[in-house]
Amino acid sequence: MNDLSALRDMTLFVEVARTRSFSRASANLSVPGATLSRRIAEMERKFGVRLFDRTTRRVELTEAGRRYFERCGDLVDQARLAQEALRDSAAGPTGHVRVSMPVDMGVNHVGPLLPEFTRRYPCITFELDLSPSHRDLVGENVDVSIRIGAVKGDQLVVRRIGTIEMLMFAAPTYLERHGEPQQPADLVEHECLNLPAPGREARWRLLRDGAAMEVTVRGRLATNNQGLMRMLAERGLGIAVLSHVLARDAVNAGRLVQVLQGWSLPPLPVHAVMSSRLQPASVRAFVDFLAARLSLA
Repeated sequence: MNDLSALRDMTLFVEVARTRSFSRASANLSVPGATLSRRIAEMERKFGVRLFDRTTRRVELTEAGRRYFERCGDLVDQARLAQEALRDSAAGPTGHVRVSMPVDMGVNHVGPLLPEFTRRYPCITFELDLSPSHRDLVGENVDVSIRIGAVKGDQLVVRRIGTIEMLMFAAPTYLERHGEPQQPADLVEHECLNLPAPGREARWRLLRDGAAMEVTVRGRLATNNQGLMRMLAERGLGIAVLSHVLARDAVNAGRLVQVLQGWSLPPLPVHAVMSSRLQPASVRAFVDFLAARLSLA
């Protein structure tokens, strides 16, 4: 086996190890499945060890495969990045970036920034998946996931790229019927639109000038979608906690007004989550761009 074929086979092995799937690795690398299986089998015969335990439902690394992956995973990434850096030195960052993010984040915060980014980096293409669930970065071939709130996962690379300020809003029609709260304690007398939670009670932690207080609020409606929550608030169904960016147009049009001005809820951190620190220039450019623009707090 010459050095070039060894590097190709190492690349095939690493993709299977990361995706835990021959079929996904085949699709990601655009290599026929039969070719992929044959090359892995030839590696196993050459070295005299089994690299994967295969069943009809799963593919797992053996102990020998795990040790080999620990040694060669970064080598494959470095080789890929070296090739991309050579291309980028002539034409600027290029490539296809797969991004996963919540619906509200994509529609209200990231989406409006994409025209500027695509003008700046015309050789970068995107695949944008808007989903409330956290995608498997490796298994589903996602380059970067934009997540709101705390991020868990020992194997993940997490970079904080911004915060989202959360304020309280209601429709003028609602305030005409129910009055406007003058202090946080007044919220207990109001219909409040909440995130889904057991029962109909929720606790809002309110902040002002370094002080904090918690208020138990009630409401008949709860949703995990900020766009729907804004619509319900605009229809006069209660007081909603919304990002100021999402509420801005409705406030400017007079459909919503901010209540309890001076008070806010804890800002939500925004993170870019990746599976490795070794990322192509296209991904690094996108994350750096978002970090420079998402100054939302």
